[in-house]
Amino acid sequence: MDIGFIGLGSMGLPMATNLLAAGHKLRVHNRTASKADPLVKKGAELMSTSASVAAAGGVVITMVADDAALESLVLGADSIAQRLAPGGIHISMSTIAPATARKLAEYHAESGSIYIAAPVFGRPEAAAAKRLWICTSGPHEAKHKVESILHAMGQKVFDFGDEVGAAHAVKVAGNFLIAAAMESIGEALAMLEKSGVDRGAAIDMLSSTLFACPVYQGYGKAIAQMQHTPVGFRLPLGLKDVDLALKTGAELRVPMPIASILHDRFLESIARGRTEMDWSGMALAARDDAGLPPRK
Repeated sequence: MDIGFIGLGSMGLPMATNLLAAGHKLRVHNRTASKADPLVKKGAELMSTSASVAAAGGVVITMVADDAALESLVLGADSIAQRLAPGGIHISMSTIAPATARKLAEYHAESGSIYIAAPVFGRPEAAAAKRLWICTSGPHEAKHKVESILHAMGQKVFDFGDEVGAAHAVKVAGNFLIAAAMESIGEALAMLEKSGVDRGAAIDMLSSTLFACPVYQGYGKAIAQMQHTPVGFRLPLGLKDVDLALKTGAELRVPMPIASILHDRFLESIARGRTEMDWSGMALAARDDAGLPPRK
């Protein structure tokens, strides 16, 4: 297919690369144009504006940082929503609030185009290896039409029905659970360290037995070794996602006390100058609280 792709950060670039490898033609746009160079060398066409990646009846994929960035692409005159009409499809793969998705889907419908939610689980290395888990929601026929595109970027697609906010709700919930696990790992390892137990040996045992899952194995190792670079997902984005959970919970009258603790943990980490760390760096706060010496 002829696809437009907006957002070539640490996740978007490998995702777009896999689309090219699958034989799709790409028109791409990124705020920092030079990030598109590897794709241009492989045949992608660099567009000077975000709207210009969209064609009537076509497909546009967005992978941008937050709700505001996505709204700026969709709403208003000469937006991708209008340029995709009639019948074009916007595949929204960013982590945003379910309420934002519903707002944008309504605007797409008024403009004559279609919004599909397709947020992903996986870090940049998973994106490069085409091992993402993709959650979808939105109109059934449109999801079926773009199924091959999604499979070119991920290992499995999980569909959550027609309500367009559903997949984004799952993504927000998943990121909240990851953050809660990282906080728990950080607290447990701080206690073990002060008990004289080797952090690495402890997490190796726990993540291969009771907690044999990707979150404990991947983030557990990073937290045990206090290795929070290179960055797969910047720490301030963790705060953004926890706040999405709190916002969604508040709208639905669902108390989320653990999310409130995580909000403060991420805010504390930012205040301590850890903005350029991976979001797993938030677990260092447990060591700070325990009076352990700073990492070397």
